[in-house]
Amino acid sequence: MKAVVFYEHGGVDKLTYTDMEKPKISPYEVLVKVKACALNHLDIWVRQGLPGVEIPMPHILGSDSVGEVAEVGIEVKNFRPGDRVIIAPGVRCRKCVYCITNNDSMCNSFKIMGFQVQGGYAEFARAHVDNIIPVSNKLSFEEWASIPLVFLTAWHMLITRGQLKPGENVLIHAAGSGIGSAAVQIARLAGAHVIATGRGTEKLEKAKQLGADEVIDYSKENYAEKVRFITNNKGVDLIFEHIGPDTWEKNLQCLAKGGRMVVCGATSGPTTTIDIRFLFMKQHMIIGCYMGSKKELLDVLNLVELGKLKPVIDSIFPLEEASAAQQKMLQRENFGKIVLKI
Repeated sequence: MKAVVFYEHGGVDKLTYTDMEKPKISPYEVLVKVKACALNHLDIWVRQGLPGVEIPMPHILGSDSVGEVAEVGIEVKNFRPGDRVIIAPGVRCRKCVYCITNNDSMCNSFKIMGFQVQGGYAEFARAHVDNIIPVSNKLSFEEWASIPLVFLTAWHMLITRGQLKPGENVLIHAAGSGIGSAAVQIARLAGAHVIATGRGTEKLEKAKQLGADEVIDYSKENYAEKVRFITNNKGVDLIFEHIGPDTWEKNLQCLAKGGRMVVCGATSGPTTTIDIRFLFMKQHMIIGCYMGSKKELLDVLNLVELGKLKPVIDSIFPLEEASAAQQKMLQRENFGKIVLKI
């Protein structure tokens, strides 16, 4: 099969379009003929290398794979060749207390497709039947691929961990990113008052179309001051944070007393500082989030089927242009998801 792989960590130049052996499946696995695979910032971090984390080499990236069933293991009863399916990005043990209580990403053996497990930048991908989810033909393969990881993570952050309530003020950073565009929709659906940041008039207008009540151009305005103005100096109840040191200190200036900040990423770097005194004096909560559970993903997919949430696609690249697709993501030129068509 054709695939995009890398043999060592480094820049986008390490990605190679080449021939790889087609995966062989076990009795409980399914082989999927991949039709589309969306990019995530995780792909970039994995390619660059994460300290202390070993991955299978040569490595195939891609957490969001969608396509048609090509083969099923002899013990797989619920799927057959030709079925349209998503491969759920989270690989769980299915047996521990975390898995059986829908806290999959706390499972000690939890892995992510395209990270610790080979992913979907390829013509074929394999997965345990537990990770195979049927989807309708209401959306294209590219649209379905734009949903799993970002909508699941955003749902886990805002609804499950952040406990966002109707009428609360929520600040969502980088509304033009894949996860930001998902978060704006989920926060709007939850009945919150949505304040979104972005860069440039075009991205901010698109954020408003998705449901943002207020938008702030962080390249032109001090977003902390603008948030205080919008909220009559109260601050926001919840902050959706995935940037890192570039936003961390200003975020804490934006939080209302007793406010929460949910955190899932660090695109601008891994370390920052905090004044601990303000943390306890204002009774802030900082909540770490790591993807989410299969149950949450099924809830999200149901809302997509009902038309309550919708994928946002920026651009589509052929598989062999994965390097160019990642470069576009690095330059922050996209609004919504960048997808590989296979």
